Amino acid sequence: MFLRELSASIDTIKGAGPAAVKALAGAGVYNVAALLSRYPRDWEDRSHPVLLKDFARYPSVCTIVKVLAHYWFGAGQMRTLKVYVEDESARAVLVCFNRPFLEKQLRVGNYYRLWGKFYYKYGEIQSTAFDIEALGEDYDESRMLPDNTKPGNPGQIFPVYSLTAHITQKMLHKLIRNALDQYGKNLEDELPRDIRDREALMSKAGAIRSIHFPATLAALESAKKTLIYEELFYLEIMIGKRALERKTSILQALEQGTSVKKESGSMEFTPMQKRLIERLPFQLTSGQLSAIEEINFDMDASYPMARLLQGDVGSGKTLVSFFAALKAVDAGMQAAIMAPTELLARQHAESAARLLEPLGIRPAFLTGNMKAAGRNNLLKALSRGEIDIVVGTHALFSKDVAYKNLGLVVVDEQHRFGVMQRSAIMAKGDHPHLLMMSATPIPRTLALTVFGDMDVSIIRDLPPGRKTIKTHLARQSSEQRVYDFVRKELASGHQAYFVYPLIEGDESKDLKAAESMAERLGKEVFPEYSTALIHSKLDDEEKRTTMEAFRQGSVKILAATSVVEVGVDVPNATCMIIEHAERFGLSALHQLRGRVGRGIDQSYCFLVYSDELTEDGKKRLMIMLENSDGFIIAEEDLKLRGPGQIAGIEQSGYLNLGIADPIRDADTLVRARSDAFGILETDPGFLEPEHRMIDEVLRRAPPFSTVTL
Repeated sequence: MFLRELSASIDTIKGAGPAAVKALAGAGVYNVAALLSRYPRDWEDRSHPVLLKDFARYPSVCTIVKVLAHYWFGAGQMRTLKVYVEDESARAVLVCFNRPFLEKQLRVGNYYRLWGKFYYKYGEIQSTAFDIEALGEDYDESRMLPDNTKPGNPGQIFPVYSLTAHITQKMLHKLIRNALDQYGKNLEDELPRDIRDREALMSKAGAIRSIHFPATLAALESAKKTLIYEELFYLEIMIGKRALERKTSILQALEQGTSVKKESGSMEFTPMQKRLIERLPFQLTSGQLSAIEEINFDMDASYPMARLLQGDVGSGKTLVSFFAALKAVDAGMQAAIMAPTELLARQHAESAARLLEPLGIRPAFLTGNMKAAGRNNLLKALSRGEIDIVVGTHALFSKDVAYKNLGLVVVDEQHRFGVMQRSAIMAKGDHPHLLMMSATPIPRTLALTVFGDMDVSIIRDLPPGRKTIKTHLARQSSEQRVYDFVRKELASGHQAYFVYPLIEGDESKDLKAAESMAERLGKEVFPEYSTALIHSKLDDEEKRTTMEAFRQGSVKILAATSVVEVGVDVPNATCMIIEHAERFGLSALHQLRGRVGRGIDQSYCFLVYSDELTEDGKKRLMIMLENSDGFIIAEEDLKLRGPGQIAGIEQSGYLNLGIADPIRDADTLVRARSDAFGILETDPGFLEPEHRMIDEVLRRAPPFSTVTL
């Protein structure tokens, strides 16, 4: 009965006519469950009076008024009604744009309850955004306003909904109230009783009614608490089930003999890994050692690894991925390392050749720009198993690429690849291990949601000898001082990056562009030093040649866009100048800053900002000035920009929750996750289809990060 009723069409609700049904369908609301889970975006406390004379002291007026007169101004389609009203304190005007029907509804001499946002204009107190409710012709003028000392009227906490075309507040209030009257009593409690008791949560029926029409502010807060916990609980249930399903399906495949038999053993280093450690001219950090041990443990398990490796800029994640690749090779498997750009992929390939070829490893580099003859030979060798580790771009999952025994997939800068791209490379193997890497530290609260079905390794320490990059803020009007400082660094034999938000100039935007500034830097500012330009529109060969010249030192100044944000390693570069720094996100600024400080010399980052910086811009740049820890910066970035942009998933509609916020509700998220995963350990079948309400809230969430495994 419960399922059938919640699945009922909108037109079964009393008062839902064809126009309302059509309007709601346009907003994706087709049934009762979807309507009841369309929570308000805000609530107005209309239980306490605010007089017209106090309009400037409060966000909204809440009073009882008498209509004094009607007045029309304008002509034709611009003809607009003005309604003059008064309460015991003042007179005001309701400007009724596109609401001519109010002439008949607001009768002169009658009393109405009025809510609205008022302002002072043309010598009058006015409002264009208001709601008004008739009190009847027999309303007693002597009780025009309740006493301020008395409790507010119950039921006057007013829900405010997000609206789309042809949907009004009045329509939603009416239909949701009727839906609650018809179906609300039959809402069943979905959370386990022991959790509801421990968390002091409301019943589902009570929470849904109170989130829409709370009798008191206390009831509203209790409803929020209940629904937030429930949403996060079921979000973590979904994540846990996907992780469980992945492991179960792979174990079944292993039992059927369709997958490569994985080693079982201890967390000791493999022979190849030991040989690499012996050859390194430095010691691994404790963070790197811990990550390698965790990866080895995963790769020895009875089901493939699904792990996210996080680390700050320069923490040595790539080297850890090489150890993972060696683990695969020692087990008789191949490894594929996928990078988002050819520049980064080439750098990884060169590092792999330098470090791994002396061990007898056969690495290769594959991109979409390879000539046909060389590409064909490489693909044949790859399919025959004559290549152990292949490094490349999206070309690694092209249709004509086949592996003999792909056992490990490493995805570097994972946020730059979509779910389908990761799925395509994984499909090249038979349940291969997956290691995703991110140089943009992901806050814990976001990792529990976006990557909640993966294990996470974190490298917090940096290689010994690395110096903290000194960061300075500079106004555009003071940039000559920045140029003077950079000149001293160049004279000492070092190099510098200059990064700009645009490739070409835009007349509509007062922003510097890489192309024009490269010419100016080379001809006017630093004519004695060689300058080059790099941006995303250049062909890959030109980018490679330019980057190689900068790395070799023949180019001293590199003017660029954020294309250099990822993976470029030039130890001799000690200056990073980011023009219009306020135009970049915090994570991008941190990544760009991390392009310097790769060597033993002191490095510097200058954040050059507009002379007319906004308050938000000041906050963001001060965060960069005061912090060098990428995890702290990521937390602040998450607060400012939200989870979608941080994880690179904004375009997918991910985390489109109804009322919960994984940042604000981080403590609740941790408890809900613990409860959800604990239940799944004993009851893997939890969250069957009858949990329809929460399914409506989460229904728009796309596949999670590892659902394709």
